[in-house]
Amino acid sequence: MLLPHHTAGRREAGCDEAGRGCLAGPVFAAAVVLPPGYDNPRLNDSKKLDEAARNALRREIEADALAWAVARCTVEEIDRINIFRASYRAMHRAIDRLATPPDFLLIDGKFFVPHTTIDHLCVIKGDGKYQAIAAAGILAKTHRDEHLLKLHETFPQFGWNTNRGYPTRAHRTAIETHGATIHHRKSFTLLPGGKQYALFR
Repeated sequence: MLLPHHTAGRREAGCDEAGRGCLAGPVFAAAVVLPPGYDNPRLNDSKKLDEAARNALRREIEADALAWAVARCTVEEIDRINIFRASYRAMHRAIDRLATPPDFLLIDGKFFVPHTTIDHLCVIKGDGKYQAIAAAGILAKTHRDEHLLKLHETFPQFGWNTNRGYPTRAHRTAIETHGATIHHRKSFTLLPGGKQYALFR
């Protein structure tokens, strides 16, 4: 069972990101404020749920939450400021878009760039400990997956409908064969061993 809150009586927003380790596509982040006393026993770390369960929970979270927001940082931003800063920037954007401002932030992971006005706590593996963080992880993951499915329609060669931009062997083989698209992160090692790649034509 995931915990309903860190401190009772405080309006807490869970925050998580998706896509940090991908070779292609934006990094997404979500922030979720759940109602007091909320308890959904199906909430869990998004990585432990199958796609159908994540999509079903997404609908529940978006209907039940006091507030939720999803934001992203583009590939261009990732390449310019690095993936870690980009993921924190996406989190800040999601937090700032919440219709109901939180009193406190529960951040999944070990590090965070502090918000200018809201205190936070970093929780290692927090998406397996707190409902609000798990909810944020599910929204970030499902919204990003949806985006990669749309990109796949234009660039089917790379299999983003299945790998979602992650560095699978098939994805890297496609980069070696076809080159890198405008959606690939040029600051990442797209091919192992320092192999050169062309731009997609």
